[in-house]
Amino acid sequence: MIDPIEIHSLIRLLDDPDNEIFEHIHDKLISYGSEAIEYLESAWEQAFDPIQQERIANLVHEIQFGIVKEELKLWYHGGSFDLLHGVLTINKYQYPDLDEQKMINQIEAIKRDIWLQMIYDASPAEQIKLINHVFYNIHGFSGNTSNHQDPQNSFLNQVLETKKGNQVSLAIIYSIVAQKLDIPVYGVNLPQHFILAYVDETVESEFDGGILFYINAFNRGLIFGRRDVDMFLKQLNLKAEKQFYEPCSNADIIKRVLRNLISAYENLGSAEKVAELNELLDILE
Repeated sequence: MIDPIEIHSLIRLLDDPDNEIFEHIHDKLISYGSEAIEYLESAWEQAFDPIQQERIANLVHEIQFGIVKEELKLWYHGGSFDLLHGVLTINKYQYPDLDEQKMINQIEAIKRDIWLQMIYDASPAEQIKLINHVFYNIHGFSGNTSNHQDPQNSFLNQVLETKKGNQVSLAIIYSIVAQKLDIPVYGVNLPQHFILAYVDETVESEFDGGILFYINAFNRGLIFGRRDVDMFLKQLNLKAEKQFYEPCSNADIIKRVLRNLISAYENLGSAEKVAELNELLDILE
């Protein structure tokens, strides 16, 4: 339990020019963890000294980043079963005060709109046709072709708000919604692209592992076959490896999100963010 008098005294000393004193105060405030954040934010609003303000802002970020790292570790070592939880954790890196429930509700609303129109015994292709209609026509999702390198394409709250995303973020929302409806759609980690596979192990299929067909979430849910993946890999001069055709793990999807963010922030010249995102990636390696 934090002693408010003690924490206020420590915060007041944050502008101390003596580095040793500052380091001691810094370490003590960090040790309080998330409990210190509201005190620090309140002090930041009242601070007039730019050095003190900067130090408070850095402390808040450091505590919040530590929370994201711990949450990602727990998710990964706990088996990384819930893809949505993994994506929300990465989202908190940029948006620590995220309203998670709002995002969960937005995804549930898409699911409900599909469920209301679902026909019992619809074929896999008919199921995807319905998802596509609701996802792209009614909810208006589309690939962000004009600003593909924008890091906001990888943050789920932004994609749900703007209805624009990259291949991975759109595929993540699409597959989460499908799986909530018991439709077996999973991510496939294709190089330079990210696609989805409809997997039904009870049905005889031309593919291994019960894959009936593939879906391109970036291109309005276009359905395509294994030969198209063959052609794509050929264009990239890549050997047809098993991993390019089969569903990947949730941890692999989150790694892909992080790599996209690293690339986007490198493009913007933000070295600090690149270093921190690499720290998050290291947790999953």
